[in-house]
Amino acid sequence: MHSPSGALKLSVVPLCDPADEDCSERAEIWDDPKNRVPYDRGAWFGFAVKFADPIPTDDHRYLIAQWKREIGPDAKGDFSPFLALRLKKGKLFATVETNLVKATKEFADGEVVKCEPGQAQVWLRPDTNQTRALVATNPDWEPSDGATYNACTDDIRVATYGDLPAPSSGWIDFAIYTKPGPDGSGRIEIFANDKRVASVTGHIGHDDAGLGPYQYFKFGPYRAGHPGVWTLYYDDFRRSGKCSDVLRSGECPSMQAAGGAAQ
Repeated sequence: MHSPSGALKLSVVPLCDPADEDCSERAEIWDDPKNRVPYDRGAWFGFAVKFADPIPTDDHRYLIAQWKREIGPDAKGDFSPFLALRLKKGKLFATVETNLVKATKEFADGEVVKCEPGQAQVWLRPDTNQTRALVATNPDWEPSDGATYNACTDDIRVATYGDLPAPSSGWIDFAIYTKPGPDGSGRIEIFANDKRVASVTGHIGHDDAGLGPYQYFKFGPYRAGHPGVWTLYYDDFRRSGKCSDVLRSGECPSMQAAGGAAQ
């Protein structure tokens, strides 16, 4: 366990027909609706996670944590998390989602994507009016792992400081700041094991009709239908408006540009 008080073990088992794309297997812990953060306000979230063996190494849809906007009954569409921590081929990566934005350049299938410094590498999804950006990866991430992210944009900016830890490295302690801004004012900060991984600014999140006024966070294993048991351990969850309450060691970033305080 990560802390002396114990850890939470969450597992998913085969429940869905793998051919049913609308079915998912999940064991998630959600924010209490009474305590959710307003969508236009920034907040720091922290938690520790450990991957149990065997760690999935196949090319499948796995998520370990996600942040979303509330979806009201009148909203039309399928809205992906504006921030998600994902697993593919045994490698961690993070994505940011927003409404469809303009690409500065698109690449052909099989072509190596090379964006200008600061630009986000993105997957344009016009069928859902969304853009998904690849914002952090493992050291052993290969171009072929992100083949669907075949465009670049200036509307989402990424500053990279390091890599996400390997899932096999033991406990990983995340400290993450989220402030959605579909109008271009958004900001996300990702720290792992007290080391800054990435800073993301620009268009983050969705502003479609019918969406609610709050963001919410949920952690736990989530996947499409799949055989076998998948288990994760979670511990030490915390949330605050102050970075120093969540990032236990390491240097909090200056947040003045995002309208928040680091300390």
